[in-house]
Amino acid sequence: MNPIAFVKEYWRILLLVVFVSAALVALFVPGGVTDDDTVVEGENETIDAGPTNLEYGLGLDGGTRISAPPVGMSADIDIESGQEREVETTLRDELGIDAADAVVRYHEDDDRFTAEVFAEEVTAAEFAAALQEAGVDVEEGDVDDEVTQQTRDEIIQTIELRINEAGLSGGTVYQEATVGDGYYIVTEVPGMSPGELRELLTERGDVQIVAYYPGENGTQTNETVLRSEDFASVGSASYNDRQGYHYVPVTVDDSEANDGSSPAADYQAAMNEYGFTGEGIGQCNPNIHDRETGEFDTDHDAQQWCLLTVVDDEVVDAHSMSPDLADSMASGDWENDPVFQMIVPSQQDANTLAVNLQSGALTAPLDLEQEQTFSLEPALADQFKTYSLLIGVLSVLTVSGTVYLRYSDRRVAAPMILTALAEVVILLGFAAAIRMPLDLSHVAGFIAVVGTGVDDLIIIADEVMDEGDVSSRRVFESRFRKAFWVIGAAAATTIIALSPLAVLSLGDLRGFAIITILGVLVGVLITRPAYGDILQRLLTDR
Repeated sequence: MNPIAFVKEYWRILLLVVFVSAALVALFVPGGVTDDDTVVEGENETIDAGPTNLEYGLGLDGGTRISAPPVGMSADIDIESGQEREVETTLRDELGIDAADAVVRYHEDDDRFTAEVFAEEVTAAEFAAALQEAGVDVEEGDVDDEVTQQTRDEIIQTIELRINEAGLSGGTVYQEATVGDGYYIVTEVPGMSPGELRELLTERGDVQIVAYYPGENGTQTNETVLRSEDFASVGSASYNDRQGYHYVPVTVDDSEANDGSSPAADYQAAMNEYGFTGEGIGQCNPNIHDRETGEFDTDHDAQQWCLLTVVDDEVVDAHSMSPDLADSMASGDWENDPVFQMIVPSQQDANTLAVNLQSGALTAPLDLEQEQTFSLEPALADQFKTYSLLIGVLSVLTVSGTVYLRYSDRRVAAPMILTALAEVVILLGFAAAIRMPLDLSHVAGFIAVVGTGVDDLIIIADEVMDEGDVSSRRVFESRFRKAFWVIGAAAATTIIALSPLAVLSLGDLRGFAIITILGVLVGVLITRPAYGDILQRLLTDR
């Protein structure tokens, strides 16, 4: 038989072999079907990913889940394009809030503008009054006590980046609708304690470089000279062995705007103008900032030129301009290679700063006073993992024994059991390939897939064998086609019934529904047809 004829004859079986092979690669080959390493580098140790590429969720690996709503409110506003900055400025001035706490957006999908504020102390009445001061016709009743979907999407993206930058495996972030049309941001991270996850979510991550220098009348002045968005690239947390300090290397954006300015050029000009590259070189008293308490002392006699690293309005470090950097800025050469080091007190501070800079600031803070927390100890999760494996093995053995007792024919029972196991292997490979964190709900889905899969295979075997001899290929195909219609109808019913659970944010039920639906699709499209071909070649005369 030539290769083309062979493929045409056995294509269903070959398709099953291809999918199983791909699944085994995704499960056991380091990196699977991606280029990611299977080893995660921690701060002080290397953690082996284990014998497979599977990732586990809270129920099988331990960890913490925190759900909390974003802080803020929004209102639809009727303004002309180009008025966004003006409205934002009015909101900040009228409400006395930070620049990051007021945003005006244009939504292209439905051609509208919205204004949002992200400050807990602001009421709906005050928000409406501030918008009216900006010339916008908005009443208190028009204010929605929720942030926009775009803001929630940005929060989810930022938290995901923080989890990834922190080297945490298997973390997931999603939004969950609640009664009353409210939304919670749900963050699940295996292997992390509630305190650690709460700290990651509490920090908004708004990083600034503030110049603290003598003003025109001799009094000390604060001026923000760089923000998170002004950095083009951020390096990893590092340590200078020679001088004994922790730092994060950064590159300031030197791309020019329409007016010819750039963040790098503006920063260099500010340092020259404020005296940091002249009389201010090395003129920052190390004792002005207490690294233990974080307090910054503004009660001093001598003039100070300090560069402050500020995270979420808290000074984390204060240091002088170095002579080498000052010379480069004074000559105007620095903006051509705008790199410098952001110095911080400890390795932990450096890691946190690097993560905040790389992920960006949370668009809106989370209201952790309304948080819902679930935590599971790793030791208990390991027991769940062991019991899940035991239950899976027992279910396979039970099904195998029942099938053999039912047919007492190895030609029918053996392919049925192997095909059902192939279905599970394909699903596990898919989970490994997309890095789906497996949880107890997914384990329940796998067990359901084994049960429904074997049930369908029994329908095929019964339909084919119950009406007598099947030595004829034509008779077999007729009976198989009739059985497959029954299986297809049952699969469609299952998918329709479970689709709402897979789409809606219903916690663990979603994982069960997704695995079950995927298992049904794999069965109808791959494993059931392959089993039919195998059974045909074993039972018919060719």
